[in-house]
Amino acid sequence: MSSVGELTADETPLFDPMAPLTATGNLRRRMAVSRVSESGSTVCALAAVAVLLILVIGIAIRGASVLSIGFITQNQSGLTGGGIANYLLGTFVIVVFGAVIAVPIGVLTGLYMTEFAGPRSLTGRTLKLVLDLLQGVPTIVVGLFVYGLIVLAEHKETGFAASVALAIVMLPLVARASQEVLLLVPGSLREAADALGVARWRTVVGVILPNAAGGIVTGVILATARAAGETAPVLLVNSLFDPYSTQLNIFGHGVPTVPMLILNTTDLALPDAFNRAWGAAFVLLVLILFANILARVIVARSRRRMGL
Repeated sequence: MSSVGELTADETPLFDPMAPLTATGNLRRRMAVSRVSESGSTVCALAAVAVLLILVIGIAIRGASVLSIGFITQNQSGLTGGGIANYLLGTFVIVVFGAVIAVPIGVLTGLYMTEFAGPRSLTGRTLKLVLDLLQGVPTIVVGLFVYGLIVLAEHKETGFAASVALAIVMLPLVARASQEVLLLVPGSLREAADALGVARWRTVVGVILPNAAGGIVTGVILATARAAGETAPVLLVNSLFDPYSTQLNIFGHGVPTVPMLILNTTDLALPDAFNRAWGAAFVLLVLILFANILARVIVARSRRRMGL
Protein backbone atom coordinates (compact mmCIF):
# COMPACT_ATOMS: atom_id res chain seq x y z
CA MET A 1 0.00 0.00 0.00
CA SER A 2 1.14 3.45 -0.76
CA SER A 3 1.42 6.02 1.93
CA VAL A 4 -0.64 9.19 2.06
CA GLY A 5 0.57 11.74 -0.54
CA GLU A 6 2.25 9.12 -2.72
CA LEU A 7 0.88 8.46 -6.22
CA THR A 8 0.47 5.10 -7.83
CA ALA A 9 1.35 4.51 -11.44
CA ASP A 10 -2.23 4.91 -12.70
CA GLU A 11 -3.04 8.05 -10.70
CA THR A 12 -2.89 11.57 -12.28
CA PRO A 13 -1.05 14.30 -10.31
CA LEU A 14 -3.23 17.17 -9.11
CA PHE A 15 -2.80 20.62 -10.72
CA ASP A 16 -0.61 22.88 -8.66
CA PRO A 17 -1.62 26.56 -9.24
CA MET A 18 1.66 27.73 -7.70
CA ALA A 19 3.85 25.77 -10.10
CA PRO A 20 5.49 27.69 -13.00
CA LEU A 21 3.73 27.48 -16.37
CA THR A 22 5.16 25.12 -18.90
CA ALA A 23 5.38 26.66 -22.37
CA THR A 24 3.32 24.65 -24.82
CA GLY A 25 3.05 25.10 -28.57
CA ASN A 26 -0.15 27.15 -28.24
CA LEU A 27 1.34 29.41 -25.57
CA ARG A 28 4.50 29.99 -27.58
CA ARG A 29 2.45 30.84 -30.65
CA ARG A 30 0.33 33.36 -28.75
CA MET A 31 3.39 34.97 -27.20
CA ALA A 32 4.97 35.30 -30.65
CA VAL A 33 1.81 36.90 -32.05
CA SER A 34 1.71 39.26 -29.06
CA ARG A 35 5.33 40.33 -29.62
CA VAL A 36 4.73 40.88 -33.33
CA SER A 37 1.60 42.95 -32.64
CA GLU A 38 3.36 45.03 -30.00
CA SER A 39 6.34 45.64 -32.27
CA GLY A 40 4.08 46.59 -35.19
CA SER A 41 2.10 49.03 -33.04
CA THR A 42 5.30 50.63 -31.78
CA VAL A 43 6.68 51.01 -35.30
CA CYS A 44 3.42 52.57 -36.53
CA ALA A 45 3.35 55.01 -33.61
CA LEU A 46 6.96 56.04 -34.23
CA ALA A 47 6.20 56.44 -37.94
CA ALA A 48 3.26 58.73 -37.18
CA VAL A 49 5.40 60.88 -34.88
CA ALA A 50 8.19 60.94 -37.48
CA VAL A 51 5.78 62.14 -40.18
CA LEU A 52 4.55 64.91 -37.89
CA LEU A 53 8.10 66.01 -37.08
CA ILE A 54 9.11 65.98 -40.75
CA LEU A 55 6.02 68.02 -41.61
CA VAL A 56 6.56 70.60 -38.88
CA ILE A 57 10.31 70.92 -39.47
CA GLY A 58 9.88 71.15 -43.24
CA ILE A 59 7.24 73.89 -42.99
CA ALA A 60 9.24 75.76 -40.34
CA ILE A 61 12.42 75.75 -42.45
CA ARG A 62 10.62 76.98 -45.56
CA GLY A 63 8.50 79.56 -43.77
CA ALA A 64 11.14 80.97 -41.43
CA SER A 65 12.50 83.32 -44.09
CA VAL A 66 9.35 85.47 -44.09
CA LEU A 67 8.37 85.29 -40.42
CA SER A 68 8.48 88.65 -38.65
CA ILE A 69 6.33 90.93 -36.55
CA GLY A 70 5.16 92.73 -39.66
CA PHE A 71 4.19 89.45 -41.29
CA ILE A 72 1.70 88.92 -38.46
CA THR A 73 0.50 92.51 -37.94
CA GLN A 74 0.32 93.95 -41.47
CA ASN A 75 -2.11 93.38 -44.32
CA GLN A 76 -1.08 92.03 -47.69
CA SER A 77 0.56 94.53 -50.05
CA GLY A 78 0.75 93.48 -53.69
CA LEU A 79 1.17 89.90 -54.76
CA THR A 80 4.20 89.15 -52.63
CA GLY A 81 4.48 91.93 -50.03
CA GLY A 82 3.01 92.72 -46.65
CA GLY A 83 1.68 90.32 -44.04
CA ILE A 84 -1.30 88.12 -43.28
CA ALA A 85 -3.05 90.07 -40.50
CA ASN A 86 -6.32 90.43 -42.43
CA TYR A 87 -6.27 86.71 -43.29
CA LEU A 88 -5.75 85.74 -39.64
CA LEU A 89 -8.58 88.02 -38.50
CA GLY A 90 -10.89 86.68 -41.22
CA THR A 91 -10.14 83.09 -40.23
CA PHE A 92 -10.74 83.92 -36.58
CA VAL A 93 -14.10 85.60 -37.30
CA ILE A 94 -15.63 82.87 -39.45
CA VAL A 95 -14.38 80.09 -37.16
CA VAL A 96 -15.72 81.82 -34.03
CA PHE A 97 -19.06 82.50 -35.70
CA GLY A 98 -19.23 78.88 -36.85
CA ALA A 99 -18.48 77.76 -33.27
CA VAL A 100 -21.30 80.01 -32.00
CA ILE A 101 -23.65 78.05 -34.27
CA ALA A 102 -22.26 74.56 -33.70
CA VAL A 103 -21.37 74.50 -29.98
CA PRO A 104 -24.86 75.04 -28.46
CA ILE A 105 -26.46 72.56 -30.87
CA GLY A 106 -23.68 70.01 -30.35
CA VAL A 107 -23.66 70.24 -26.55
CA LEU A 108 -27.46 70.04 -26.32
CA THR A 109 -27.45 67.05 -28.67
CA GLY A 110 -24.88 65.30 -26.49
CA LEU A 111 -26.94 66.10 -23.39
CA TYR A 112 -30.08 64.69 -24.94
CA MET A 113 -28.41 61.43 -26.01
CA THR A 114 -26.78 61.00 -22.59
CA GLU A 115 -29.29 62.29 -20.06
CA PHE A 116 -32.74 62.08 -21.65
CA ALA A 117 -32.67 59.42 -24.37
CA GLY A 118 -32.59 55.92 -22.92
CA PRO A 119 -30.17 53.24 -24.13
CA ARG A 120 -32.97 51.73 -26.24
CA SER A 121 -34.34 55.03 -27.50
CA LEU A 122 -34.93 55.05 -31.25
CA THR A 123 -34.35 58.80 -31.37
CA GLY A 124 -31.02 58.48 -29.55
CA ARG A 125 -29.79 55.71 -31.83
CA THR A 126 -30.90 57.67 -34.89
CA LEU A 127 -29.07 60.80 -33.71
CA LYS A 128 -25.90 58.80 -33.09
CA LEU A 129 -26.08 57.31 -36.58
CA VAL A 130 -26.70 60.72 -38.16
CA LEU A 131 -23.74 62.25 -36.32
CA ASP A 132 -21.44 59.41 -37.37
CA LEU A 133 -22.55 59.76 -40.99
CA LEU A 134 -22.18 63.55 -40.86
CA GLN A 135 -18.67 63.21 -39.49
CA GLY A 136 -17.72 61.00 -42.43
CA VAL A 137 -19.14 63.29 -45.13
CA PRO A 138 -16.33 64.92 -47.20
CA THR A 139 -16.05 68.61 -46.41
CA ILE A 140 -16.28 69.55 -50.08
CA VAL A 141 -19.75 67.98 -50.12
CA VAL A 142 -20.64 70.18 -47.13
CA GLY A 143 -19.38 73.20 -49.05
CA LEU A 144 -21.44 72.24 -52.10
CA PHE A 145 -24.54 71.88 -49.91
CA VAL A 146 -24.04 75.31 -48.33
CA TYR A 147 -23.35 76.78 -51.78
CA GLY A 148 -26.77 75.63 -52.98
CA LEU A 149 -28.47 76.59 -49.72
CA ILE A 150 -27.04 80.09 -49.13
CA VAL A 151 -24.81 81.32 -51.96
CA LEU A 152 -27.27 80.63 -54.75
CA ALA A 153 -30.13 82.07 -52.69
CA GLU A 154 -28.24 85.30 -51.90
CA HIS A 155 -26.43 85.44 -55.28
CA LYS A 156 -23.13 86.23 -53.55
CA GLU A 157 -20.37 84.55 -51.58
CA THR A 158 -20.13 85.60 -47.95
CA GLY A 159 -18.21 84.81 -44.80
CA PHE A 160 -21.52 83.78 -43.24
CA ALA A 161 -21.82 80.91 -45.72
CA ALA A 162 -18.30 79.83 -44.77
CA SER A 163 -19.25 79.95 -41.08
CA VAL A 164 -22.30 77.77 -41.69
CA ALA A 165 -20.17 75.26 -43.61
CA LEU A 166 -17.59 75.14 -40.80
CA ALA A 167 -20.39 74.81 -38.24
CA ILE A 168 -21.61 71.69 -40.04
CA VAL A 169 -18.05 70.33 -39.94
CA MET A 170 -17.73 71.09 -36.20
CA LEU A 171 -21.19 69.89 -35.13
CA PRO A 172 -20.62 66.09 -35.05
CA LEU A 173 -17.24 66.53 -33.35
CA VAL A 174 -18.69 68.69 -30.58
CA ALA A 175 -21.76 66.47 -30.12
CA ARG A 176 -19.85 63.20 -29.91
CA ALA A 177 -17.17 64.68 -27.66
CA SER A 178 -19.86 66.06 -25.34
CA GLN A 179 -21.59 62.69 -25.23
CA GLU A 180 -18.40 60.81 -24.37
CA VAL A 181 -17.46 63.28 -21.64
CA LEU A 182 -20.92 63.28 -20.11
CA LEU A 183 -20.81 59.48 -19.91
CA LEU A 184 -17.68 59.81 -17.75
CA VAL A 185 -19.52 61.78 -15.06
CA PRO A 186 -19.98 59.38 -12.11
CA GLY A 187 -23.49 57.97 -11.85
CA SER A 188 -23.40 58.49 -8.09
CA LEU A 189 -23.79 62.23 -8.65
CA ARG A 190 -27.00 61.66 -10.59
CA GLU A 191 -28.28 59.24 -7.95
CA ALA A 192 -27.52 61.69 -5.14
CA ALA A 193 -29.39 64.47 -6.94
CA ASP A 194 -32.36 62.16 -7.56
CA ALA A 195 -32.36 61.11 -3.90
CA LEU A 196 -32.57 64.76 -2.85
CA GLY A 197 -35.53 65.31 -5.14
CA VAL A 198 -33.72 67.71 -7.44
CA ALA A 199 -35.40 68.31 -10.79
CA ARG A 200 -33.68 66.69 -13.75
CA TRP A 201 -32.90 69.96 -15.50
CA ARG A 202 -31.36 71.38 -12.31
CA THR A 203 -29.23 68.25 -11.97
CA VAL A 204 -27.98 68.70 -15.52
CA VAL A 205 -27.26 72.42 -15.14
CA GLY A 206 -25.90 72.40 -11.61
CA VAL A 207 -24.18 69.03 -11.27
CA ILE A 208 -23.48 67.26 -14.56
CA LEU A 209 -22.41 70.14 -16.81
CA PRO A 210 -19.95 71.69 -14.30
CA ASN A 211 -18.21 68.32 -13.89
CA ALA A 212 -18.02 67.77 -17.65
CA ALA A 213 -17.17 71.35 -18.60
CA GLY A 214 -13.45 70.69 -19.06
CA GLY A 215 -13.99 67.81 -21.46
CA ILE A 216 -16.63 69.72 -23.42
CA VAL A 217 -14.26 72.67 -23.80
CA THR A 218 -11.61 70.24 -25.04
CA GLY A 219 -13.96 68.91 -27.71
CA VAL A 220 -14.83 72.45 -28.78
CA ILE A 221 -11.15 73.41 -29.09
CA LEU A 222 -10.36 70.33 -31.17
CA ALA A 223 -13.37 70.99 -33.42
CA THR A 224 -12.45 74.63 -33.99
CA ALA A 225 -8.82 73.68 -34.66
CA ARG A 226 -9.95 71.31 -37.39
CA ALA A 227 -12.33 73.88 -38.87
CA ALA A 228 -9.62 76.55 -38.97
CA GLY A 229 -7.62 74.53 -41.49
CA GLU A 230 -10.49 73.58 -43.78
CA THR A 231 -10.13 74.77 -47.36
CA ALA A 232 -12.64 72.86 -49.50
CA PRO A 233 -15.90 74.33 -48.11
CA VAL A 234 -14.40 77.83 -47.85
CA LEU A 235 -13.23 77.62 -51.46
CA LEU A 236 -16.77 77.02 -52.69
CA VAL A 237 -18.62 79.63 -50.63
CA ASN A 238 -16.04 82.29 -49.69
CA SER A 239 -13.49 82.62 -52.49
CA LEU A 240 -14.32 86.19 -53.59
CA PHE A 241 -12.87 88.86 -51.28
CA ASP A 242 -10.54 91.86 -51.19
CA PRO A 243 -7.10 90.46 -50.28
CA TYR A 244 -5.65 93.87 -49.34
CA SER A 245 -8.10 95.03 -46.67
CA THR A 246 -9.49 93.82 -43.36
CA GLN A 247 -13.04 92.60 -43.86
CA LEU A 248 -14.95 91.54 -40.78
CA ASN A 249 -18.51 91.91 -42.09
CA ILE A 250 -19.25 88.28 -42.79
CA PHE A 251 -22.82 88.98 -44.01
CA GLY A 252 -22.01 91.46 -46.76
CA HIS A 253 -19.16 89.87 -48.69
CA GLY A 254 -16.38 87.33 -48.62
CA VAL A 255 -13.76 87.30 -45.87
CA PRO A 256 -10.06 86.53 -46.45
CA THR A 257 -8.85 83.37 -44.71
CA VAL A 258 -5.43 81.76 -44.27
CA PRO A 259 -6.29 78.54 -46.20
CA MET A 260 -7.44 80.64 -49.15
CA LEU A 261 -4.21 82.69 -48.98
CA ILE A 262 -2.14 79.50 -49.17
CA LEU A 263 -4.23 78.17 -52.06
CA ASN A 264 -4.11 81.41 -54.07
CA THR A 265 -0.42 82.19 -53.58
CA THR A 266 0.72 78.70 -54.57
CA ASP A 267 -0.86 79.30 -58.00
CA LEU A 268 1.51 82.23 -58.61
CA ALA A 269 4.79 81.41 -60.33
CA LEU A 270 6.71 83.71 -57.97
CA PRO A 271 9.29 82.53 -55.40
CA ASP A 272 8.31 85.27 -52.93
CA ALA A 273 4.68 84.20 -53.17
CA PHE A 274 5.66 80.63 -52.35
CA ASN A 275 7.62 81.86 -49.33
CA ARG A 276 4.56 83.77 -48.08
CA ALA A 277 2.48 80.63 -48.50
CA TRP A 278 5.00 78.63 -46.44
CA GLY A 279 5.02 81.34 -43.77
CA ALA A 280 1.22 81.40 -43.59
CA ALA A 281 1.16 77.59 -43.41
CA PHE A 282 3.63 77.66 -40.53
CA VAL A 283 1.59 80.23 -38.59
CA LEU A 284 -1.60 78.20 -39.11
CA LEU A 285 0.17 74.99 -38.10
CA VAL A 286 1.51 76.57 -34.90
CA LEU A 287 -1.97 77.81 -33.97
CA ILE A 288 -3.50 74.38 -34.54
CA LEU A 289 -0.75 72.62 -32.57
CA PHE A 290 -1.19 75.10 -29.74
CA ALA A 291 -4.95 74.48 -29.72
CA ASN A 292 -4.40 70.71 -29.55
CA ILE A 293 -1.88 71.02 -26.71
CA LEU A 294 -4.26 73.31 -24.82
CA ALA A 295 -7.04 70.77 -25.31
CA ARG A 296 -4.86 67.97 -23.90
CA VAL A 297 -4.02 70.06 -20.85
CA ILE A 298 -7.67 70.86 -20.22
CA VAL A 299 -8.79 67.24 -20.57
CA ALA A 300 -6.02 66.09 -18.20
CA ARG A 301 -7.18 68.57 -15.56
CA SER A 302 -10.79 67.54 -16.13
CA ARG A 303 -9.96 63.84 -15.67
CA ARG A 304 -8.08 64.57 -12.44
CA ARG A 305 -11.04 66.59 -11.20
CA MET A 306 -13.41 63.66 -11.84
CA GLY A 307 -10.96 61.22 -10.28
CA LEU A 308 -10.34 59.26 -13.49
